[in-house]
Amino acid sequence: MTVLALARDPAPPSHPLSDIFVLHARSLRAGTSLESTARFGDDVWPLGPILHQDHMRNLILDFTTLPARWQTLGKELSYALLSAPLPPGEARLDPVTIREIFTELKRFFAWLDSRPGRPLATLSAMAPADLLDYQRHLRALLPGSNSRSRARAAVRRFWRYRNNLISDRLAFDPLRVDGWGEPNQAPNIENATDRIPEAVFGPLLAWALRFVDDFAVDILAGDERWRQLRGNEGRMLAGHASAALQQLVQEHLRDQRPLPGYAGRPNLANLAATIGCSRRYLQRHRDEIAAVAETVGLTPAGLIDVPITGRLDGQAWIEGIATMHKGTRHGLGTLARLLQAACYIVIAFLSGMRDSEIKHLRRGCLSTQYDADGIAYRWKLHGLAFKGEQDPTGTPATWVVGRPVARAIEVLQRLQPETELLFARLPHGPGNGPATKARNAVLVSSTTNKQLNEFIDWINTYCAEHQRDDTIPTVNKRAWRLKSSQFRRTLAWFIARRPGGSIAGAIQYRHLSIQMFEGYAGTSDSGFRAEVESEQALSRGEHLLAMIDAHEHENLAGPAAVEAERRLTAFADQPGFPGTVVTDRRRFLRIIAKHDPAVYPGDYVTCVFDPDTKGTRRIQEAIRDLDARHLISVRDRGGLPSVLTIREESGSGDPYT
Repeated sequence: MTVLALARDPAPPSHPLSDIFVLHARSLRAGTSLESTARFGDDVWPLGPILHQDHMRNLILDFTTLPARWQTLGKELSYALLSAPLPPGEARLDPVTIREIFTELKRFFAWLDSRPGRPLATLSAMAPADLLDYQRHLRALLPGSNSRSRARAAVRRFWRYRNNLISDRLAFDPLRVDGWGEPNQAPNIENATDRIPEAVFGPLLAWALRFVDDFAVDILAGDERWRQLRGNEGRMLAGHASAALQQLVQEHLRDQRPLPGYAGRPNLANLAATIGCSRRYLQRHRDEIAAVAETVGLTPAGLIDVPITGRLDGQAWIEGIATMHKGTRHGLGTLARLLQAACYIVIAFLSGMRDSEIKHLRRGCLSTQYDADGIAYRWKLHGLAFKGEQDPTGTPATWVVGRPVARAIEVLQRLQPETELLFARLPHGPGNGPATKARNAVLVSSTTNKQLNEFIDWINTYCAEHQRDDTIPTVNKRAWRLKSSQFRRTLAWFIARRPGGSIAGAIQYRHLSIQMFEGYAGTSDSGFRAEVESEQALSRGEHLLAMIDAHEHENLAGPAAVEAERRLTAFADQPGFPGTVVTDRRRFLRIIAKHDPAVYPGDYVTCVFDPDTKGTRRIQEAIRDLDARHLISVRDRGGLPSVLTIREESGSGDPYT
């Protein structure tokens, strides 16, 4: 380019932050240097270096997806969120939240760039009326109020972080604009995560335990043999390979045992692995092998030569384990993934651990305590907790678990002999190389969700093929879609409600809850106790509402229980319960002075009044000594409304109980 051309078309001025590393204020993953991370001037900022949880997908901020005139402003706000000095009152956001904000910025900038009517070249030129236009756009675009709230919150960050912006700034606080925002909705105190229905969870856990306890021995044996054969391939010298091939062929002819097949031809890869020679060597003997196959036949797919010992209703649960990982439902790759999913189900439900906590379990995480007779009585898992912790790399935590979880851990340790992380990707099948080839050393959450639903599909197909009735049922005529987040909520529900039966034969939820509450689940940091208490509160509320609405006063106890049941039954057919609430003290004293016992069904307690009883006389005497300043209330003790308290209305007097 000539000097004259440069004068006419000068290079754009460099941004003052161009060379700064945008992650400089963040804790980097082990083995990552700051010099290898993104600079402000880069078009794409990878966030992987600050993602410390192995199960999280890699995240990037791709500024080329923003309209060109808004890219610099998008970078400035993103850098402010990542590493710039924080405005007063702001907290440093985690990378996932920043990526979500970036998505909302793309939505906002796209609207600004294509907005009909009044175009805006800068953010500083925006007026309150423009924000109200965007509010109307969001109402038409997003059906949920929470989604619209997140979109508006992203826009307001231009005001909150205005002192960090260089190229452009918002001139006013959106919260000061009348009409910006929506009326506050009443918060939903119940956990919004779907709970797995009991009809689904019963057979689901039963099948998961079958895989762990009954089928795992065969899958692990097949996996061990597969790894052995894979390591043997190509190691044998040609002279020894010839003798080994002849011996193998003679054994198949003698026993009339079919050769392993693939697509209607002898499976040379399987034979080479079995012998320990190269596949290229067998190519020279393919005619001889084909002749043997015409005599003894071929298996539909190459089967690993391990016996099937697992039993289901007295029969072998499967004919054999195929070496093929695709195109067959009993291939080693498929069965190994099902076993991994079964272990996840057992651990997730019977420990209360979050997905992130399960994914960071490592070899040796299980410790066992024994009594004086050498009998194991307690198992603990040692791992990392992330939610609510200050350290982004995780905080050491311990979970007290039961024997089924311990068995699942033992299975995973055998299924992953070459890796430390128990939920690393398995090596079976095309495209499943060592975990070190990718940033994610373990399965991401979406992959686990896919495995869980493949587990359900496999079970239902298996049941259909074998005429079994213990399938995973549909819910509202649709297959239930499992998510990793549902197990913790479901466990909290079971512990809180404690159904009278059991799942998978013999798991007592009360006993399990005691074990768990001795460990991590019982600490305030875990958050699990709060979830259980929330479920318990909901359960009590449902029971009390049933008592109020239908007079379902169950479990009546005490010396007047029979009389209460008789009188309540007598009134059941009447249009309304013939009781009254007495607020006048004199009238109340006249009623209790009568010798005809009466039933007083309160909201939370049913009382049969009999003035001849000692306790009733004491209460009667206490009430007569009171004046109008005193109040009577029932206090809840241990979930049972059992304590009558009489105190002064002013609150200054000591209560009588």
